[in-house]
Amino acid sequence: MTLREKVGQLNQRMYGWNAYRRTPSGFELTEALHAETERFAGLGALYGLLRADAWSGVDHVTGADAADSAALADLVQRHVVNESRLGIPALLVEEVPHGHMALDGTVFPVNLAVGATWDPELYEQAAAHAAAELRARGGHLALVSALDIARDPRWGRTEECFGEDPYLASRFTEALVRGMQGRNPGEIFAPDKAPVVLKHFAGQGATIGGRNSAESELSPRELHEIHLPAARAGVRAGAAAVMAAYNEVDGMPCSGNRAVLTDLLRERWGFEGLVMADGLAVDRLARITGDKVSAGALALNSGVDLSLWDEGFTHLEEAVERGLVREETLDAAVTRVLHLKFRLGLFERPYTTDQLASPPTALGRDLSTALARAAVTLLHNNADVLPIPPTATRIAVLGPHAATTAHQLGDYTAPQRPGTGTSVLDGLRLLAAPGVQITHARGCALTGADTSGIPEAVSVADAADLAVLVLGGSSARTPETDFATNGAAQQASSQMTCGEGVDLAGLRLGESQYELLRAVSATGTPAVVVLVQGRPHAVPEAADLAAALLTAWYPGPWGGDAIAEVLLGHAEPTGRLPVSVPRSAAQLPVYYNHKDTEYGSYVDESAEPLYSFGHGLSYTTFAYGPPRLSGREGHTVEADVTNTGERHGRTVVQVYVRRLLTPVWPRALELRAFRSVGLAPGESRTVDIPLEADQLTLVDAGLETTVAPGTLEIRVAQSSRAALTAVPALLRMEG
Repeated sequence: MTLREKVGQLNQRMYGWNAYRRTPSGFELTEALHAETERFAGLGALYGLLRADAWSGVDHVTGADAADSAALADLVQRHVVNESRLGIPALLVEEVPHGHMALDGTVFPVNLAVGATWDPELYEQAAAHAAAELRARGGHLALVSALDIARDPRWGRTEECFGEDPYLASRFTEALVRGMQGRNPGEIFAPDKAPVVLKHFAGQGATIGGRNSAESELSPRELHEIHLPAARAGVRAGAAAVMAAYNEVDGMPCSGNRAVLTDLLRERWGFEGLVMADGLAVDRLARITGDKVSAGALALNSGVDLSLWDEGFTHLEEAVERGLVREETLDAAVTRVLHLKFRLGLFERPYTTDQLASPPTALGRDLSTALARAAVTLLHNNADVLPIPPTATRIAVLGPHAATTAHQLGDYTAPQRPGTGTSVLDGLRLLAAPGVQITHARGCALTGADTSGIPEAVSVADAADLAVLVLGGSSARTPETDFATNGAAQQASSQMTCGEGVDLAGLRLGESQYELLRAVSATGTPAVVVLVQGRPHAVPEAADLAAALLTAWYPGPWGGDAIAEVLLGHAEPTGRLPVSVPRSAAQLPVYYNHKDTEYGSYVDESAEPLYSFGHGLSYTTFAYGPPRLSGREGHTVEADVTNTGERHGRTVVQVYVRRLLTPVWPRALELRAFRSVGLAPGESRTVDIPLEADQLTLVDAGLETTVAPGTLEIRVAQSSRAALTAVPALLRMEG
C-alpha cells in the first residue's frame, strides 16, 4: 500500500448522510463522496450512512428505510471498492445506542432503563437483535454507549449509562458484547453479528458539574475503581473496539492520552482491537500541539487508529514525512483496521443484498416491550393502591406524557412512522377490563409554568376513582434544535430537558408539572405518578403526595403497554434502581458507593437519597434470612428468601461487600453479585450465589486489581440502603 492509501484507511471524515441523495428511481451518490474517495484512493470508514434524526435532517422522505437501506449501502460500497486500487471495502459505522438509529430500526429502552431491569440475559437478546438488524441493512460496526458511569444526574447523557455502579455496568457491558458479537465469535464474525465500539473510554461520567464534555477531576483510584471495570469487562468479553472519550485524564484528553490508550488498554490489558476517536476530538488536541498536523500525530502515537470527522488525521502523510510519526506506527493502526474488515468477511463478501434477511419486526417489538416491562420500578405504594383494583372503574389519565409516545424514546432515536408505539393512555384503554371508563386531560406541558390546562385535569380527576399522572422529561430532538458540529444539542427545543448537550443545573421537572400534582392531590382522588425520564429528577413532592410512585425511565415506543400492564397488575413491577434518586441537586453526589466516613450529614437537609440504589418494590413482600458462607473457601453466599405476601413476585437478591480490614481506605458498600428469584406466595428458597475471586478484588496502592488480605462483611439485601443494616457474614481473605 502507498502511504496515501494507508492514511485513507484511518480516516472517517464524512457525515454519511451527505454521501447520497434520494431520487425518484432510488439513490445517487454525491460529489462529496466522490471527492472523499478520490482523495485517498478509497475510504477507510463512513459514519452514519443510515443515520436519521433532526441533526442529520434525514426522515422517511429523504432517507433509506428498511426496504432499501441495504441497496444504498451496496451502492456506496461498490463505489468505494472500485475507487480503491486494491479493492478495499469501507467500514460502514452506525449508531446503535438503544437499537439501530435508522429509519424503521427497532427502538429499545435507553441504557438507564436497561440497567433498571437488572437482567443482563434479556438485554443480551435485545443486543443480538440490534446487531442482526444492522448487518441486514448493510451496516458493519456498532457504536454503543456502555462505559460511562452515572455519577452526576445533572449530566444530559445519564440516560446512556447503565447506572452508577461499576459492577452492574460491567455485567451489562458483557451482555452487550456477547449479544452483538456472539459468545464465541472466533476470528470471523457471523453474518448476523456486528463488532461493537464501546463508548466512551474512559471516565466520561466523571464530568464536573454534570456539564457535557467538561473537565473531569479523576484521581487514579477513582478511575480504576469506578470508571474502568466496565471497560475491562468489555475487553475480556472480546469487544472489537473502543471509542476514546472527550474528557481528560490527568491533564491529557483521552484521544491524546498514551497512558490510557496504550500503556493501560493495550499493554496491561492486552487489548488488540481498534481504537476510534470521538467526533472532532483529534482536532481539539491542537490546543496542546499548536496545529492539526501535530494533533493528528499525537492521537496516532497515543493509540488512536481511526478518526471521526477530524482534519488532523487527513495530514498523517505529512506527519510521517516530517518525522512526527513513524511509519511503523501508522502501519500498526492500518493493520488493525484491515484486520477488522477481514473479520467481517468484507473482502470476500463486501455487499449485503441477498446475504441476510432482517430479523422479524415482531421479535424486536416483543424484546423492546419486555425490557420496558422489566424496567418499571415501583418506588412506593401507600395502602397498596396498586395494582389498580377492580373497584376502580373510573380512571383519569393525566399529564404531559399521558397521551404521547414522542417523549418515551430518548436521545439518539430515528423518526418513527405515524402510529408506531403506544402511550400510557393507549395501553390502559387497551388492557383495562370491560366497563372501566378511561378519561384523559393533559393538564400541562413538560416545561414552563403555564397552568391553564390544570382546571380541566382537576375536573377529570375529581370525577374518577383513581388518577394516573404521567410526568417527566424529554430528550426528543426536533428540527428547531440547534446542534454542534459533533451532533450535541446546543440550543435545545422548548421541551427537551435531557440528552447529549442538555445538562441541568437543578433536577426539577417543569414547574407546571408540580402544580398539576398538587392540584390533583388536593381533590382527594388517589394519585399514582409515573415518571418517564432520562435521569433521576428530584421529585420529593411525588414522594409526599402520590399514593404510589413509579419510574419507567425512557421505555421506548411500546412503553405504554408495559406501564399499563404493571399498573393493572397484569405484570409485576420487577425493576430496581440503577441509580440513587436525590431529594435535590444540592445533595449531589448521592451515589451509594462513596468512601466510608463518619461524617456525611447536612444540618439543613438529609444527606440520604430519596430512594437508594437497588431499591424497588413488588406487589408482594419478601423476607431475607442472614447470609451463610459455604464452599471450600467460603466463596458461595447462601440466603433463605421467603415470599411473605399473597401474590407471586420476583425479588433481586443483592450481595454487597463492606471491607473492614483493608490496605486502602474502603467504600461504604460495593455491589458484587445479584440474582433474580421468582417465588409463589409463602414459598421459601435457599439462594446460592457463588463469588469468584475477581468479584472480591480491590485496587491496591499500586493500582493493580488484586485479592488482598483482609476481612470482608458479606451483606445480602433488597437494596443498598437495606444492606447497611443487614446482618453480615464475615469472610477473611488470605490474599
